[in-house]
Amino acid sequence: MTILQQLERYTEEVFDQAVSWRRYLHQYPELSFHEKRTSAWIEQRLEEMGCSVTRCQHNYGLIVTIKGDLAGPTIALRADMDALPIQDEKSVDYASKVPNVMHACGHDAHTSSLLAIAQFYVHRKHELKGERRLIFQPAEELAPGGAASMIAEGALSGVDVIYGVHLWTPLAYGKVATKSGNFMSAVDDFSVEIQGLGGHGGVPHHTIDAIVIGSQIVQSLQTVVSRNIDPISPAVVTIGTFQAGQANNVIAERCLLKGTIRTFDERSREIAQNKVEKTIQKLCELHGATYRYELKKGYPAVVNDQAEANRVLEVARTIVGDENTEEAAPIMIAEDFAFYLKEVPGCFMFVGAGSEAAGAVYAHHHPRFDLDERSMKLAIRMLVEAAEHYANQVQAQ
Repeated sequence: MTILQQLERYTEEVFDQAVSWRRYLHQYPELSFHEKRTSAWIEQRLEEMGCSVTRCQHNYGLIVTIKGDLAGPTIALRADMDALPIQDEKSVDYASKVPNVMHACGHDAHTSSLLAIAQFYVHRKHELKGERRLIFQPAEELAPGGAASMIAEGALSGVDVIYGVHLWTPLAYGKVATKSGNFMSAVDDFSVEIQGLGGHGGVPHHTIDAIVIGSQIVQSLQTVVSRNIDPISPAVVTIGTFQAGQANNVIAERCLLKGTIRTFDERSREIAQNKVEKTIQKLCELHGATYRYELKKGYPAVVNDQAEANRVLEVARTIVGDENTEEAAPIMIAEDFAFYLKEVPGCFMFVGAGSEAAGAVYAHHHPRFDLDERSMKLAIRMLVEAAEHYANQVQAQ
């Protein structure tokens, strides 16, 4: 019986264990760059399985190397482990026990799926072609993220290809979606503090109204995309917060704006970054205000390799059928899996985790977020079967 013939049976056998792992992690979440307990718990599970584990020196990441007895490529699979600063509002017995911290994006299930894969591979070294590199990554949710530092510590050393899964509740359980090329956007966040001159609301001519200036900036930034970016290159500039003023009859001297820039190509990204700052600068100068601007560059775009995206879609069709395999549309959210794809070919995919029956009807980052745990079985199969498909193709060549 081949590895793939064993896999389907294994995913059924390991499911209860994977659910147990996921629910434990869900109860004890940790924020980005603070995953000390989570990392130690994962490492303990891996060592109990007999895995060789390397701890990263600059974060709480873990790298597992499983070398097969047969010649073949080195294939990396990645899962993230961090949680979000959100209060869990679900009425379930595995709700977060940590105030104002919860797994509201499925990283607990990603980690549990990769643990199950580690257990699968470590007991099948004698029939494994090449090496499997399992990357348990911290700090996906918060820039600068955990991927870049893990790469710097050798996570991708010698790796030929990489695959990653995001369990995705907007996609129904049982479906798989991805696409070649631009899949998820780059993200850059910015803030600007406008310093005007406050005063009485009845004598505006003696003031420099920070609210008026801030309002003009918000309006003018709408032209950054519509009049500066190539219309066939998707981009978004959003102002998410506007804070100013304390009283109805006082002209505010200070205004704080925070926003985000989302793009798919580096040229549009550069244009948007420059135009946002230039717009702020000119409007503040026009009104005699000063400002303090900060741009926080985030993750690049997730760009899937064409051959690997096609491979993932082919594998999905064999598992869930043509009717449940989707060519995804690009989406304006960011993922630091992008850093891996800048180094080696690979594919990031969505595996459907939405289900009314399972209560998985809330968006990611919602305080009642949950997922259909059966999706972990599909995540396990997709990652392993994509890896084995690649390994078999390399051998055939």
